[in-house]
Amino acid sequence: MNFSTASCSGRLPGNWWRDYVGAGPSACPNKTWQPQGVAPTVRLTLPDIVHQFKSFTTSQYRINVLKNNWDPFPGKLWQRNYYEHVIRNEYELGKIREYIMNNPMTWEDDENYTE
Repeated sequence: MNFSTASCSGRLPGNWWRDYVGAGPSACPNKTWQPQGVAPTVRLTLPDIVHQFKSFTTSQYRINVLKNNWDPFPGKLWQRNYYEHVIRNEYELGKIREYIMNNPMTWEDDENYTE
């Protein structure tokens, strides 16, 4: 994931991905941390991963609101649920990648956009 041109808050997801996932998506389900240095394999579910992602990014954003004058957010930073979709083939993967790459360019057209 490349968040090099994103704002400070826009880099939070990339930081989480880098720190939590490390080597890539295949590492995610089995990665655990323990102070003893022994890490038994623990299978995480998608809801576990989404919860940890939302918790980390919300916590980091709140810290930066207090310490670095980031704009506070009203209510919740993340929506309550998430949409889960199994990518079944290369065509679907390509369409999703295209959406992700082009989505930031449509932000000014979003109903939630404010300057």
